[in-house]
Amino acid sequence: MAQAPEGVTVVLGAQWGDEGKGKLVDILAQEADVCARCAGGNNAGHTIVVKNAKGEKTTYAFNLLPSGLVNEKCTAFIGSGVVVHIPSLFNELDTLERKGLKCADRLFISDRAHLVLGFHQIVDGLKEIELGGSSIGTTKKGIGPAYSSKASRSGLRVHHLYDPSFPAKFRKLVEGRFKRYGHFEFDTEGEIEMYLAFADRLRPHIVDGVQFMHKALTSGKRVLVEGANALMLDIDYGTYPYVTSSATSIGGVCTGLGIPPQAIKKVVGVIKAYTTRVGGGPFPTEDLGSIGETLQEVGAEFGVVTGRRRRCGWLDLVVMKYSTIVNGYTSLNLTKLDVLDGFEQIKVAVGYKIDGAEIEGFPADLERLAQVEVVYETLPGWKSDISKCTTFDSLPSQAQSYVRFIENYLGVKIQYIGVGPSRDSSIQLF
Repeated sequence: MAQAPEGVTVVLGAQWGDEGKGKLVDILAQEADVCARCAGGNNAGHTIVVKNAKGEKTTYAFNLLPSGLVNEKCTAFIGSGVVVHIPSLFNELDTLERKGLKCADRLFISDRAHLVLGFHQIVDGLKEIELGGSSIGTTKKGIGPAYSSKASRSGLRVHHLYDPSFPAKFRKLVEGRFKRYGHFEFDTEGEIEMYLAFADRLRPHIVDGVQFMHKALTSGKRVLVEGANALMLDIDYGTYPYVTSSATSIGGVCTGLGIPPQAIKKVVGVIKAYTTRVGGGPFPTEDLGSIGETLQEVGAEFGVVTGRRRRCGWLDLVVMKYSTIVNGYTSLNLTKLDVLDGFEQIKVAVGYKIDGAEIEGFPADLERLAQVEVVYETLPGWKSDISKCTTFDSLPSQAQSYVRFIENYLGVKIQYIGVGPSRDSSIQLF
């Protein structure tokens, strides 16, 4: 069993999301005291598959709640940087409890977290219509508009639910959206009544987030941070504007939880053995032919939140080098290596060229990015089933070489290798 150190261990998506962070969080959460979310909302999607003593599998889908709740001794915390849709939160909580996972008394939410309101979700769709052919590919969960309200200093936070002026502030926000988008159908008074009803149920879960984290750290608790989305969807460092609306980088951990950088002891970057992306935006190694189709089908590449087919292509180590520079990973988790079992040869992107000259870094300008010619290295495949492998040495030599190639290029050791979907389908190297 992986041992979580005292202080903070962070698990971050290193590509465009959907790397399989949930499985590693599930493994590490078995030894964690607190599992925290620091950014995003119910636009995240983590699937956890757990076997009981009889070998029976239970699948849990997490969107907003920290997936560390699967460990019945772990406390879950939703930080100030998260935007919270209260109806979805309780729907998810109730679903987990119906499956036998009793976790309501282990869930805490920062009073500084902003609320995702019903009209934010409507506006999310209206904004996409405005963009037309430049659609971002949002999940339409209201996340972007909620962060817009936050940035414009007009948002409502969890603690506002208990302020007598909440209804008036809510009405003012809705009127502002009517002026911006025209009068769309929305039951303002019904929404206010619903949120005030939820307030009573929510009250036992609310804490001063800064004090909560401070007490956890100073009392020697082992804190696991579950990143949402991934570096290439970060509002500052992702492929803007085809990004999410929050800080998905290591910096977002500090600001989203109210903790100092020195509290972070370990940063694990989760990297899929190939590359996928959901929604619009650039994707230099995307394969629209048989390779991409095979990766989609074998890898079951469908979004947990949206059900959309994920776009697929070969592993892009240029993206990974950029991601590593920003986030400073102390180790990596390579997931879904088994999806590559059937390939005779495997390509890996190792550079970008524009006009025949290799460029440094990852371009900020999407027009420039669209011009890149991807430089590939071709490695031999292993053409065998690795799903039963339990040690690095039991992997075929070609699979071992693939792992070492990634490590050498990035200068970061791979600590975990995923060879299947369940909790026990993971190889730990150190």
